[in-house]
Amino acid sequence: MACEFTIPFTNNATEVLSKAKTAIEGQGGNLNGNESAGDFDVSVFGNTIKGTYSVTGSDLDIVIQSKPFLIPCSSIEGFLKNKVM
Repeated sequence: MACEFTIPFTNNATEVLSKAKTAIEGQGGNLNGNESAGDFDVSVFGNTIKGTYSVTGSDLDIVIQSKPFLIPCSSIEGFLKNKVM
């Protein structure tokens, strides 16, 4: 089950992605890429959340490609928004 969302930001992309990388790696995951695009994965309750990101202007566009059924997209979006803003 895929989901897509956009996180607008006011800081520069490098700072936003650094915060995202810290948050994802803090949960035992990986974030690979640069200031334009990349991918990430993180394990939650023994299941993996996998996705990609791209930066368009001052928007961080996220596509979740796979996630545990019981974790809603809104929870993933809320977690990331809280960590990068």
